[in-house]
Amino acid sequence: MRYMEKIDKTIARIETWLLVVIVLLMVLFSFTQVLLRLLLDEGIMWADIFLRHLVLWVGFIGASLATRDNKHINIDLLNRYLKGKSIPLVAIVINGFAMYISFLLAQAGWRFVMDEKEYATMLFGNMPAWYFQIIIPIGFALMAFRFFVRSLDGIVGLFQREGSTS
Repeated sequence: MRYMEKIDKTIARIETWLLVVIVLLMVLFSFTQVLLRLLLDEGIMWADIFLRHLVLWVGFIGASLATRDNKHINIDLLNRYLKGKSIPLVAIVINGFAMYISFLLAQAGWRFVMDEKEYATMLFGNMPAWYFQIIIPIGFALMAFRFFVRSLDGIVGLFQREGSTS
C-alpha cells in the first residue's frame, strides 16, 4: 500500500508543477494577446485556440488533484443516514463505482483521441489536435487510479479494524 501512496504522491507533485507551468503560460499568452490587440490591433491567430485547450488541461489536472484530496464533487446522501461500521464499507463501494466510471470515461476518451489522430484533425498550423486532447483519457485514468487507491486504502483499513477488534 505504501508503494501505491508513493506513486500517488509523485504523480501529484508532477501535476502540481504542470498546473503552475500551464497557468503561467495561460497568463503570459492572454496578456500578450491583450497587448497585441490594444497596441498593434492584431494578435496571435492560434493563441485563443491554444488557451482553450490549456483550460482543458487545467480542468483535468485539477480534477485529478481534487480526487486525490477527496475534494471532488460527490453526493454524500448515504452518509447522512448510515452510522457506525457501515460507513467505511459504503465508502469502498462508492470509490469502486467511481473508479469503474472513471475507467470507462478514460476508455471513451482514448477512442475519441485515436479518432482525432486517425482523421488527422489539426488544431492550428501543423499541430495535431490530439496532442492537446490526450489529457482527456489521461485525466480520467488518473482519477480512476486515485479512486482505486482510496478503495484499496479503505479495504486495508477495514481489515485492520477487524483485526484489532478480535
